[in-house]
Amino acid sequence: MPLSNVTETPELLYLLAGDPAILAEVTASIRNADLADLLNELPPAAAAKVVAGMPFDLAVQLFDEPELERRHEIFAHLDEAIASPLLEAMSADQRTELFRAMNEEERARLLPTLEPETRHALGMLLRYPPDTAGGIMTTEFVSVPASWTVGQTLRHISEVGRTKETVYAIYLLDGAERLVRVVSLRELMGVDRDQPVLHVGDRRRPVTADPLMDREQVARLISKYNLLAVPVVDTDHRVLGIVTVDDVIDALVEETTEDIQKFGGMEALEQPYLDVGFFQMLRKRGGWLSALFLGEMLTATAMGFFQDNIERAVVLAVFIPLIISSGGNSGSQASTLVIRAMAVGEVHLADWWRVVRREFASGLALGALLGAIGLARILIWQAIGNVYGDHYWLVGATVALSLIGVVLFGTIAGSMLPFALRRLGFDPASASAPFVATVVDVTGIVIYFTVASIILRGTLL
Repeated sequence: MPLSNVTETPELLYLLAGDPAILAEVTASIRNADLADLLNELPPAAAAKVVAGMPFDLAVQLFDEPELERRHEIFAHLDEAIASPLLEAMSADQRTELFRAMNEEERARLLPTLEPETRHALGMLLRYPPDTAGGIMTTEFVSVPASWTVGQTLRHISEVGRTKETVYAIYLLDGAERLVRVVSLRELMGVDRDQPVLHVGDRRRPVTADPLMDREQVARLISKYNLLAVPVVDTDHRVLGIVTVDDVIDALVEETTEDIQKFGGMEALEQPYLDVGFFQMLRKRGGWLSALFLGEMLTATAMGFFQDNIERAVVLAVFIPLIISSGGNSGSQASTLVIRAMAVGEVHLADWWRVVRREFASGLALGALLGAIGLARILIWQAIGNVYGDHYWLVGATVALSLIGVVLFGTIAGSMLPFALRRLGFDPASASAPFVATVVDVTGIVIYFTVASIILRGTLL
């Protein structure tokens, strides 16, 4: 098989692992992300054999690649003589993510093999939750004393640049190691080398993040101020690390995946779909599905309460799916809009009253639109085949007014549930479409038959 076909056959990559020279030649032409995809298709033990046979620098780049899945499982098959240098050379944030995925036994095996400085940095990063600025930051940044000149700073960058996450932002520190200013490499390149570095660039207070700031808020900071990286500082304004734009992108992809899974009415998966075990998948999906089923049982109870009305006016049963689905759909729309607005910082808890007013008007207008369509449908069917009897106008009015009420309620409920969950400390994404639909189904039945009992009293009821 030609070596050029290795990008399509991960098995060949495994076979080449026994010849480091050929493996190095082949892998040199493959991008890191594509190489990660190839290893993802191999069992962890086979992937570990490939890693052990490839050039060290390439192996480090590969393990710094977020596309590589099951890194902790691959490390479990590596000897300490290979695993420890790889860990030392990895970027701090990716090393921390890898250790988070390891079990206690694997941590205990590898942690003592690391240099004291690496262990200290790793322990510091592991203290922060993975969804915070501290949890995704790296400690590999370029900092210099604020008293240096531009020339001294550029020489320092040339000496340490290869070991840093980024060299495009340089952090100026005072004598107490506190952050004074941030300058860019581009700004340094265009000025006199003898000029004090403190006199270069923007002299306003730097944009910073707290280590416990949510990663979505960090993403908004980077987006708002068009930054390549944001420094994470402690209470004394000392730089603990930086969050780069690529770290934020990786975090946002993970966050979006979790939110989409929650929108579907289930717990978020911590692993790729194909790596989740059968019973773990049942646990993630079964809990919410059971809760939604119990909620729908309330709908059946509500329908049982109005059983007499249904028996006396069978025509009402025809429109039940129409009524409750309209309420659920409108509630899901409102919930999705508000959750997304919260996620990107457009809406905050204090804005709930403004949202209520907007959604009340929207719900009323949308309900009137659907009510008009429902009424038109009844009148057309009646004209074609006398489907609804002598009281078709009353039936039409019942459906139209019920749709207004149900859509209005669904819109308000869907928009307010995310606020309630956020206020209680829960993720607003939990106000998923199935949950909103279940809540609105029950109230939709009550609204529909209440309107029917008022309008049709003395005729069909």
